[in-house]
Amino acid sequence: MPLQFNSSTSFRLKNKARLKSWVFSVIRAEKCVPSEISFNFVSDEELLAINKKYLKHKTLTDIITFDYSKGTTLSGEIYISIDRVRENAKTFKNPVDTELHRVMIHGVLHLAGYTDKGPKNKAEMIRAEDRALRRLIQ
Repeated sequence: MPLQFNSSTSFRLKNKARLKSWVFSVIRAEKCVPSEISFNFVSDEELLAINKKYLKHKTLTDIITFDYSKGTTLSGEIYISIDRVRENAKTFKNPVDTELHRVMIHGVLHLAGYTDKGPKNKAEMIRAEDRALRRLIQ
């Protein structure tokens, strides 16, 4: 069940063991099984290039999730813009770590089948993120 954390920037993730345990606990709470999941921490420029190449979008985003899951076995690549996370933390007046954790689990929840398309789905995703963040605090 490898969970990888990669960075192409100067960013270094803190508390990797704790975060790995948390991610696995959220996956199990969703009645899923973790498989190979990689978190890739990149710059705005890198994520924009991925967004243009694979999704044909020309806008900045904080996260892109490539889902390779099969049924309830979760597998995928999650790309997170550290620049967007830092900017969003300022905008929403949250600590950077809180914003980072929300974005990380957002990607995992996409692998578990959640979507944020439309108001109802977006509200459900936010509730799932909040539940997951409470698990991290415990």
